[in-house]
Amino acid sequence: MSVPTTATASGLCAFVDSSPSPFHVCRTVAAELAAQGFTELSEARPWTTAQAAGRYFVIRGGSLVAWVSAGKDPARAFRVVGAHTDSPNLRVKQHPDLATAGWQLVGLEPYGGAWLNSWLDRDLGISGRLTMRAGDGLGERLVRIDDPLVRVPQLAIHLSEDRRGVTLDPQRHVNGIWGLGERPRSFITYIAEWAGVPVDDVLGWELMTHDLEPSRLVGRDQDLVSAPRLDNQATCYAGLRAFLAAAEFDGNTTPVLAMFDHEEVGSQSDRGAQSDLLPAILERIVLTRDGGRADYLAALAGSICASGDMAHATHPNYPERHEPAHRIEVGGGPVLKVNQNLRYATDAVGAGAFALACAQAGVPLQRYVHRADLPCGSTIGPMTAARTGMPTVDVGAPQLAMHSSRELMGAADVGSYAAALTAFLTPGR
Repeated sequence: MSVPTTATASGLCAFVDSSPSPFHVCRTVAAELAAQGFTELSEARPWTTAQAAGRYFVIRGGSLVAWVSAGKDPARAFRVVGAHTDSPNLRVKQHPDLATAGWQLVGLEPYGGAWLNSWLDRDLGISGRLTMRAGDGLGERLVRIDDPLVRVPQLAIHLSEDRRGVTLDPQRHVNGIWGLGERPRSFITYIAEWAGVPVDDVLGWELMTHDLEPSRLVGRDQDLVSAPRLDNQATCYAGLRAFLAAAEFDGNTTPVLAMFDHEEVGSQSDRGAQSDLLPAILERIVLTRDGGRADYLAALAGSICASGDMAHATHPNYPERHEPAHRIEVGGGPVLKVNQNLRYATDAVGAGAFALACAQAGVPLQRYVHRADLPCGSTIGPMTAARTGMPTVDVGAPQLAMHSSRELMGAADVGSYAAALTAFLTPGR
């Protein structure tokens, strides 16, 4: 009998709406973990054998790793569900204050592979974080402004060259209007005042736009989810529900939830999947059990990771853009992603482990291959496998409009995705 989960499409909508930035994803997840008895640990302090058993998590910027530690075997294997917290969007430049033709502008630039046309003519809020003076050190403040503060206007059709639309220059065409006037006003002063922080104390920021339209169930039977940031907050949500379900099961492996920032720009940062974040935490878990380097390596050798990221459903208006022998249906169950050139990390071992998990959960499995004549995207799977040596399988849930400001997935896929991930975290259950 598989371990049940509590994932729902409405729960996903609430999760996304509470999490406009990677930092807010971590705060949303941390609040849920704390409510379930998890304790936050600091990487800057020693962990002792007192932490050998228990429920813990660590936050590093926009990334979070959580685990349930039990038993005294230092070589106890890990079962890891990975995800990423960031999504393509428009982010605030370091000198954002502009004025042109009587308009006050905020200088914006694309983050990741944002589908730029989808960001036009939308009411946008601002979210992210500020760093500021705090005595002799640094403090941090999360920012979330849900007022319609910024808008990037489309060019009128009458002014386009051929009335088929325009090609957007990311330097010139995605700055946001936020007022009127010939002289630039200080955007950071506005943000500081909103946050209740003296602007002279603001030392740095990571600020981004977010679509203000709420996530919702849509369609004739409300069997679709329309929301921003489904890539990859749908995995963050499903992974969290799976992890919390697995936390109630006393198995013979250590369940881990690892959510990384910066996947959309290559993961090469202090907190991305190419960093030391996951290997360092896994080794410290072994050390709290009085293990050594050999125990850590043995634990990794017996471990496996499911790297969760969203998958391309077959688009009904563009079926020719898909591999014809690998149709992917919304509502058809989780997706196993395979690429012969290792843009995905899946091998036969990983594929088998996830296929068993889907069978255990009683959900169908779909297998995805990208068209061989189109460039294939990648995710955290290959780098996680390379950094840890764990067999890693890349999986996801099907969706349309990936990297758009709003995306679309099936409501039923939320539960089946979480059920498969739960089964993966609880092998043999």
